[in-house]
Amino acid sequence: MAQPFDICIRGASIVGRTLALLLARDRLRVALVADPAHPHPADDVRAYALNTASRTLLESLRCWPDAEHATAVQQMHVWGDKGGEVTFTASQQSAPALAWIVDVPALEARLGEAVRYQPMIEVVGSPVTAALTVVCEGKASATRAELGVDFDSMPYHQQAIATRLMCERPHEQMARQWFANGDILAFLPLQGEAGNSVAVVWSVQDGRAAALQALSPEDFCLALQEASHGALGSLALDGTRAAWPLHKAQASRWIGSLDQRAWVLAGDAAHTVHPLAGQGLNLGLGDAATLAQVLQGRDYWRSVGDTKLLRQYERARKTALLAVGGATDGLQQLFARGDATTQGLRNWGMQGFERSGWVKTWVARQAMGLETIGN
Repeated sequence: MAQPFDICIRGASIVGRTLALLLARDRLRVALVADPAHPHPADDVRAYALNTASRTLLESLRCWPDAEHATAVQQMHVWGDKGGEVTFTASQQSAPALAWIVDVPALEARLGEAVRYQPMIEVVGSPVTAALTVVCEGKASATRAELGVDFDSMPYHQQAIATRLMCERPHEQMARQWFANGDILAFLPLQGEAGNSVAVVWSVQDGRAAALQALSPEDFCLALQEASHGALGSLALDGTRAAWPLHKAQASRWIGSLDQRAWVLAGDAAHTVHPLAGQGLNLGLGDAATLAQVLQGRDYWRSVGDTKLLRQYERARKTALLAVGGATDGLQQLFARGDATTQGLRNWGMQGFERSGWVKTWVARQAMGLETIGN
């Protein structure tokens, strides 16, 4: 007779696989549901900015990519639309890096290999019965809908365009971001400390996204070169272009029970935030870490499906989301307004923040995961 599963994780995403490995390490038997009809694309151009907390978590699972695929960010420079500037450096924070820009395919490959060699995890093609089901299916989760959980979504009326570029000049391990006319452009360094490749995330108004996508590769690169003020010289596409609509969203409930079995939401199935601060996956990995900690610390007589226990996870992660989501939403709303008065105030604010001393340091350390909220 087959051994029963303690936990079923629906969704073999980065968050789902990380959580499976954390739970298996604590000797819990995990069924990881992977959808063979939707494999990860081979030409994925996405990259994630992961902070120190996320790196520490993934290193503990031996899933951190090599230096070529996890580029350390030593500086971050942010430009406003009327002369405001903010600069962060790792040396100011006495840290090895502000963040690491990680190739999605490389990270998924390391996690996939670890899952294959973990005997407490079984990859399955459909959901199985377990004391606890964790939903990690992403923002379009079908299971969340089946559970009757509302997903309160606020559109930003923007789309994110992602791609890769080869640049005339090396990136010098600097992440660059420009706010202009409601658009937000980020160049994230790739291919190690000496690389001249960057990942692009360009958040643009809905009406402009289709026109940019329709441009030839050469004209698209010229538009990027203009938007980046020629910071890295001439640019050439080094990958496909992908686009998706941007929303701020949160599930109305993150835990519950159905047919006397418990369920939990994690990652994008529970929440999404604007990508301008690069905190989306950090929040999801924080969900995985916190849920694993709560289950590991339970009394011996408690089931992993005890909803009183699971409320600890919900409270902690909603607190973390409130801080990060509120900050990113506030910044997006602030820079979405184009009137002269708001432009002047926000750029005056950027200049004041640049000189703010301990406030700037505190914000940087929160983003780096050195002072974690809600865990």
